Amino acid sequence: MSIVVQGVTKYYGEQKALDNISFEIKTGEIVGFLGPNGAGKSTMMKIITGFIPPSSGKVLVNGVDTSESSIEIRKKIGYLPENNPLYPEMYVREYLNFTVSLYNSDIPAKKQIDNIIEVTGLAPEQKKKIGSLSKGYRQRVGLAQALIHNPDVLILDEATTGLDPNQIVEIRNLIRDAGREKTVMLSTHIMQEVEAICDRVIIIDKGVIVADEEKKDIYSKIARTSQVVLVEFDRETDESLLEALPGVVSAGRDKGNNWIIEASGDQDIRPAIFAFAVSNNLAVLSLQKKENNLEEVFRILTNG
Repeated sequence: MSIVVQGVTKYYGEQKALDNISFEIKTGEIVGFLGPNGAGKSTMMKIITGFIPPSSGKVLVNGVDTSESSIEIRKKIGYLPENNPLYPEMYVREYLNFTVSLYNSDIPAKKQIDNIIEVTGLAPEQKKKIGSLSKGYRQRVGLAQALIHNPDVLILDEATTGLDPNQIVEIRNLIRDAGREKTVMLSTHIMQEVEAICDRVIIIDKGVIVADEEKKDIYSKIARTSQVVLVEFDRETDESLLEALPGVVSAGRDKGNNWIIEASGDQDIRPAIFAFAVSNNLAVLSLQKKENNLEEVFRILTNG
């Protein structure tokens, strides 16, 4: 295991930020680490990276205890904090050269810098001052400093905050590529990022883990007592007729001839809707059951 967290508790004075947290992350996994503001996410990441110690419990990174060898741990970890602290008056290559100098590496600095500039797509901006870069390119510089020493573990806190859709896709691809051979822990409030990138999801609330599942299994953490179906007919129909179908609780028009139909119980209502369409000479242009999504799972598990 690249990261092993064993019974970690953290107090800030009288306030308990983390309460007996335990989990393991393997090499090659990209794990989404989610939670509402104040849940303890940043505290956990700072403990893993060796910036602060736990009050009790321990964290191992590649078998090394972070409390005993924090300097050694930092050689193995690439960390992009939420506020992406950079030196705006420095040029991109100058900053990356400074970053390389912090690590003892047998690889020539120029080779490391050239490689990371290519990997992160910084070539067009490499001769500019960081302060003059767009938000997207500043995020790339932050990722470059996190990756430049080829760490085994990558810790990313809100890596895509403030980026436009094109920049998000580019950063997402960078993270996915890194996750093929590294352990990646990604904290974000953007659920689409987790659904697009991550293999596994850990959700923390009030310092306690409330879910730790493979992404494909996380949706089963909540059970529906009703079902929602989205249907589009080719022409007008009457709301009262739809609401008269067995099990239907409500039927509301979305737009045009699109309807949102809610039914009680777990028996699939779609065959009844299709039969209704046939008997009323309606063509069904689309018919789909609304599934649980990660945002809904998150909201229910964290009482949002």
